[in-house]
Amino acid sequence: MARTDSTAVSPPAWGVQHTLCLPTEDAARQAAAELAAGGHRLVAIRAHDHFRSDPSSFWYGKPSLDPELAGWWQVFSLAVHSGHDRRALEPFLRHEQIRIAGVARSRGGFHQGCAEGHAATLQQVFTRDGLVHERATAEVAPPVPLPADPAPPALGPRWAGLASAEPKNRPEDVVRAVVAVAERMYGSAEDAPDAVGWLLGEDFAFGEPYETTGAFLGDLADAVAHQGDCTDDTVDAVPFLAELASDGAIPPAVRVIVLGDLLQLASTGASLAVFTADRVAALGDVWQEPAGVQMTRRAIGRALPRLLARWDEEGDAARFVLAALAATAAPEGAGTHLVRRLKDLPAPAGSPRADTVALIAALLDDDKRGLSAALHRLTSWRPALAERTATPHAAARQVAVAVLPVLVMEDVGPAVYP
Repeated sequence: MARTDSTAVSPPAWGVQHTLCLPTEDAARQAAAELAAGGHRLVAIRAHDHFRSDPSSFWYGKPSLDPELAGWWQVFSLAVHSGHDRRALEPFLRHEQIRIAGVARSRGGFHQGCAEGHAATLQQVFTRDGLVHERATAEVAPPVPLPADPAPPALGPRWAGLASAEPKNRPEDVVRAVVAVAERMYGSAEDAPDAVGWLLGEDFAFGEPYETTGAFLGDLADAVAHQGDCTDDTVDAVPFLAELASDGAIPPAVRVIVLGDLLQLASTGASLAVFTADRVAALGDVWQEPAGVQMTRRAIGRALPRLLARWDEEGDAARFVLAALAATAAPEGAGTHLVRRLKDLPAPAGSPRADTVALIAALLDDDKRGLSAALHRLTSWRPALAERTATPHAAARQVAVAVLPVLVMEDVGPAVYP
């Protein structure tokens, strides 16, 4: 008989607080009732900006942070799950988030977000204003057995001819090579665009040596677009990043990473569109790409011809990222000629890389059927993408562009950051 460990301690109960936005009080009460019936322990509803209309509140009289939601109602709920650690709950919680977003969507609203933590802590800090349902011991029990993510297919072959960024390329050598590009383009590193000039100055760049190349490249990416925010400074820095990505003196692995940064920037608009799709639809709005994001993408599009001119000189990893960048930022139809070149990439049939290449090809060729098929295959082995594809309000092309940087750089990453 198998022995059981009587000293084993069950993990503390895990909690998830969801926030839904609904257009009317009636819709909010309906959604609240459905969540309570599903086992949520605490559920409250409040008019949007409730505390700004409460004279006893610190927020009383202060301007709304989101005036578009004037007259809307919010639902706050706490779901408790016990008996499993957070990692084991991941597939189940993902499904729950998709389901609860559907609860809001079905009543003309949207899922505004969620917070997670130990259930006892979340229950203690839960704001009870507007509490409409309370069940002291209620839990949302995960199914038995717990759902598990499918094992991904075997990766494609290793990227050949790509010297890693670590540890062969010493951080100080990479910094010097980047500074040399800035000096060639702008006369001095300090005269580089504002987003990166401070980073490349003598005192900062060499005052305290970087421990790793990755740390420097991370600082560079964050300087260009802090927390992913594209501004006029980001637009000004695009030509510099493009020069780094095409300069032969920059180590190949570093150029691939910079191409990945450009890919991430180029996909920002699509990522925002997918993330806010339900909200935009609920408010009856039309998606408008922020000006800084749009100008950044167009600046990358202008830099693409020079980057693509190096196609035959680049290794397969750089070509892989370049093709994704063209699919994301090239003007419509401008990257179609690359489709036939994709067959030269090492992407065996059935591999995750083959699915990503198929997605890139469909984007380049504006192949709607191929795009749908590629997304379906990717979702089958990478269920985290299901959150992006669950909303009916995001166009397939937006979803594809939004997920492309993750798919590409997760594949290339082990080769440049072993």
